[in-house]
Amino acid sequence: METYIKTNETHLMSDPCVGTVVTDKNVEDVNEKNNKYFTCNECSQKFYDKRLLKKHFHTHTKVKPYSCDVSHKDFSCKSCLDVHFRTHTNDKPYSCDICHKDFFRKSNLNRHIGIHTNEKQFSCDVCHKDFSQKDNLNQHYRIHTNENPCSCDVCHKVFSGKSSLNVHFRTHTNEKPFSCDICHKVFSQKAHLNVHLRTHTNEKPFSCDVCCKEFSRKDSLNVHFRRHTNEKPYSCDICHKDFSHKSSLNEHFRTHTNEAPFSCYVCYKEFSHKISLNEHFRTHTNEKPYSCDICHKNFSHKSSLNEHFRTHTNEKPFSCEVCNKDFSHKGHLSRHYRIHTNEKPYSCDVCHKDFSCKGHLSRHYRIHTNEKPYSCDVCYKEFSHKNSLNEHFRTHTNEEPFSCDVCGKKYSRKYDLKLHFRTHTNEKPFSCEVCHKEFSRKGHLSQHYRIHTNEKPYSCDVCEKVFSRKSSLNVHFRTHTNKKPFPCDV
Repeated sequence: METYIKTNETHLMSDPCVGTVVTDKNVEDVNEKNNKYFTCNECSQKFYDKRLLKKHFHTHTKVKPYSCDVSHKDFSCKSCLDVHFRTHTNDKPYSCDICHKDFFRKSNLNRHIGIHTNEKQFSCDVCHKDFSQKDNLNQHYRIHTNENPCSCDVCHKVFSGKSSLNVHFRTHTNEKPFSCDICHKVFSQKAHLNVHLRTHTNEKPFSCDVCCKEFSRKDSLNVHFRRHTNEKPYSCDICHKDFSHKSSLNEHFRTHTNEAPFSCYVCYKEFSHKISLNEHFRTHTNEKPYSCDICHKNFSHKSSLNEHFRTHTNEKPFSCEVCNKDFSHKGHLSRHYRIHTNEKPYSCDVCHKDFSCKGHLSRHYRIHTNEKPYSCDVCYKEFSHKNSLNEHFRTHTNEEPFSCDVCGKKYSRKYDLKLHFRTHTNEKPFSCEVCHKEFSRKGHLSQHYRIHTNEKPYSCDVCEKVFSRKSSLNVHFRTHTNKKPFPCDV
């Protein structure tokens, strides 16, 4: 095992586990104490202490004579066992003089000190990037050599660093050795624990240079910064749509694969997004964890709270690029924009009618199913649309919440106010394709269009006479009933 060498040997090394280093600087002192060195026959490393060589030799023989009494993990040298045992006792004997942070190992403390001194004494020969730790430099260097010396025994995935392999291996063992001292949530990576801890401390160390918004995570800052640069580095291979977030691309890709990997264990409904499953699950628990600070109304979705809050602030942050109309909800802007593009991506499976909004398709589909899921609590009348129920309910309360800003006239329905307001603006947005006559209401255009088509969809049940307008049928029907609803005031 041992070989004697000459005393003028240079570039001497020692066991890295023990941490004793023999270099040209101290070789003379060593020579005075001892005129021989000990060399490992396996790797030719040199030691001036026979005990160090013996300990080092265990790394070749795989002998691990020192065992932990708690976890029964084996070690090749006693010093390694001593350091490991501190993970059980939580003993951290090495403390930083600057920030007083404690460490298990002296080497960890030495590396930590570089954070305060900002010293980076190790430099890459290829790209000249500087590092405070030599092992970080060695791992970085594998980027240039494309070397992946560490391999997973389970899935055979390769890694450039042993630490990366150790982190990956926990995906197989489901080991989560890092625990939060406050809420006791466990994590597989210490970095994840550090990020989580900021939810308790509300610490946001990362700040945007443009708008000064602060973030608790660096990756959140990077994603946010793309709003300023409009950078979208992730592209769909199928439709080539670009995204600023990789997670957004992954979610979008499921629209092509129709993949729904997240399933509700109560009703077994499947979802393509995990957040959609979490939001759906609250329909079973009736949980509403988000509350408005002003009116204290509770919501099951945070996005619903944000949208609701704009009713108090009257904020409309979303603007149409074509007509500059502002909206409080991004979804409302998206639906509105289809007016300009005439896009109707939602189609009925029964009659193949197309719609610009998914909600409109859902409401339309109830025409085929005759479903009326909304019922009045007063008269029990049923409705297929929730807004129809809300409008109907005002007939019981006599509520007229919509008021004209010009003449002060009030209406129970917002749509009626919208139609009325055109009497002030003389707006006529509906035009006949044949004669180009303009109308303020779509219903008036539909009635007018029957002049050109000679369509008469309204028929008398008594004499079967047909009419193009329902009002004309009603007037005609009085000839059969002899009803005279209009008295003379004189």
